[in-house]
Amino acid sequence: MGSMSSSQTSSQAPEADSIEFYWRPGCPFCMGLERSLNKAEIPLEKRNIWDDPDAASFVRSVAGGNETVPTVRIGTTSLVNPSMDEVAAALAREMPDLARNMAEGAQPSTFGRLLQRLIGG
Repeated sequence: MGSMSSSQTSSQAPEADSIEFYWRPGCPFCMGLERSLNKAEIPLEKRNIWDDPDAASFVRSVAGGNETVPTVRIGTTSLVNPSMDEVAAALAREMPDLARNMAEGAQPSTFGRLLQRLIGG
């Protein structure tokens, strides 16, 4: 993953059962994070910033005017080019029910075990 990461709070939030994943075609950082999120079975609402002007505008609003992707919005938290640890922390904080369900799976993944530690399970 890239080294730039920032977090912002927004008043609008996606549905409580998924996180918004902002991406663009050909972005290797997007592909890497999406692969990791899919492996962790995190429900995503994908938004292509090249096809969706509102998505591009949102990314610019949380990325200092730039269209830096991947950007994710989890509840009221927005993360620009986040690590999986940052995603887990935001998920545990913003969507504790979803995080708890993921952490209590029959065979928790590495990500699920990280969520268990974050939510105190």
